[in-house]
Amino acid sequence: MALLEDLKWRYATKKMNGKIVQQEKLDYIVEAARLAPSSFGLQQYRIFIIKQGKKLEQINELVFKNFPFNQSQISTCSHLLVWAAFSKYTFDRIQTPLRQTSIERGQPENYSDEYIKRLYVHLESFDKNWQENHCAKQAYLSFGIALLAAAEQKVDATPMEGFDKTKMDEFLGISNQSELKSVLAMPIGYRDEDNDWLVNLKKWRVPKSEFVTEII
Repeated sequence: MALLEDLKWRYATKKMNGKIVQQEKLDYIVEAARLAPSSFGLQQYRIFIIKQGKKLEQINELVFKNFPFNQSQISTCSHLLVWAAFSKYTFDRIQTPLRQTSIERGQPENYSDEYIKRLYVHLESFDKNWQENHCAKQAYLSFGIALLAAAEQKVDATPMEGFDKTKMDEFLGISNQSELKSVLAMPIGYRDEDNDWLVNLKKWRVPKSEFVTEII
């Protein structure tokens, strides 16, 4: 029941109060994101963290300039978390995590080598768009877990897709140096009880009778 109460408590915060999120709470949220499930356990995404200050101000101006409905959260948050996903699968990014998993389980390092080869052939058979979308979907899983972890810690968080991803990539230094591409952003902090127009409005979701179809 605690999880459902946390979900009822959270909302897409529109304005935060500038208070800094404690390091242990930030670490908890990030660790939850790291432990999130991903396809084949490959975790084809990374997280960038920008703390309140000049860098965040620059991001707000450069990256969110054409998305003014998102700027108030960026200018008032404690930290901005950005999920970037790889644009394709490579043999090394398949082999490394699966070999490390074998080592962690006390198996020989090459225990999964045949599986790794078959998996690479399978994933490589899909075109670039499929691979890029598939990697991004794994980032969404991690992102959702982080939202839940933030709610559990009573830290407000706002999911965002509305930002200039090309400029975000340039700011993060990943536009030319790797195959990472920014996908999602999550400002975290504490709601401004007095100035957030959404804070006291009731939440609505599609009724269960309409949301769920049981196949018997």
